[in-house]
Amino acid sequence: MTTIIAVSVIASFIIAAAIGPALIRYLHNMNFGQKILSYVPEHAGKQNTPTMGGFMFIISITLVTILSNVILVHSISIQSFTVLLLSLCYGLIGFIDDRTKIRKAENEGLTSKQKFALQLVLALVFLSVLHMGGYLLPSLYIPFAGVSLNIPWLVYIVIAAFIMVGCNNAVNLTDGLDGLAAGVTLPVAVYFIVIGVISNNTPVVVFASALAGGLAAFLIFNFNPAKVFMGDTGSLFLGGAVAGLAFACDQPIALVFVGLIYVIETLSDILQVSYYKATKKPVLDENGQPVRDAKGNVKMQGKRIFKKAPIHHHFQLCGWSEKKIVLIFAGITVVMCVLAYFGTAPHYL
Repeated sequence: MTTIIAVSVIASFIIAAAIGPALIRYLHNMNFGQKILSYVPEHAGKQNTPTMGGFMFIISITLVTILSNVILVHSISIQSFTVLLLSLCYGLIGFIDDRTKIRKAENEGLTSKQKFALQLVLALVFLSVLHMGGYLLPSLYIPFAGVSLNIPWLVYIVIAAFIMVGCNNAVNLTDGLDGLAAGVTLPVAVYFIVIGVISNNTPVVVFASALAGGLAAFLIFNFNPAKVFMGDTGSLFLGGAVAGLAFACDQPIALVFVGLIYVIETLSDILQVSYYKATKKPVLDENGQPVRDAKGNVKMQGKRIFKKAPIHHHFQLCGWSEKKIVLIFAGITVVMCVLAYFGTAPHYL
């Protein structure tokens, strides 16, 4: 198993690092640049930085997962194939979204409803394939409690599908600073390598090792100041990879621990929007009359919990550097992964 891990990590790292410069040049020459939203002025200097750099680790992970299974494991299991295919399909959704943004020359791609529908269908297919292959039982293992809750399959697949879609979007939301999504996901990949080893789940070990190597190489180009962004192509691929690994290990609840930063990022956005809408009132002029915009609509203003959401923007506006935020968030993830290990390892030992 040690050889499989070492070869997969190193090979994925080398491939991603090798194609990085050429990919960045290609994206730059094709004018595949990120458009920065007007309400994020602190990122104005990043305008037109090449995006869709996620292809860097997508290519390396795909090649290494397939080759490691064929050469080292001598087979391609349903688990490896479905987790890889799920990640690639989610990455395809991100690619369509990125291409739409570039074509429109703005930071708005697919609608949230379109994304959700596609993500939900993919999650249902993935879960059904694992279940039919005998790799997924309708039960939820509760870390630290040491118990599994048996749930009717139809109820389980609905809950599981929403967990997967939620994880996918949470990782996507975390991709807001140089190196943040990759820096947080790297220790998560290492966690799944360890869980794969103690559970003797070789397909998970191979994919998680390729994921770790690819992300480590990507951070060379994505850490602040970023030479390239992963785009939705990369972040949705990562969301699919993390969710897929969790269910391939039968550890979806562990996502709450290892993915704590994803959870916090998402909750901060939900709380911000909800509180703003709940406290929204008409903007009044000096005479106490409602102020209207150019279209005649009354301007509304609400209160905010954070200076800006998701929460990484809040800390940025508090004066934290991007590097500091990324290192602290990644450090928190490392601690939570260690904690999750002690909560889930007894399930296998």
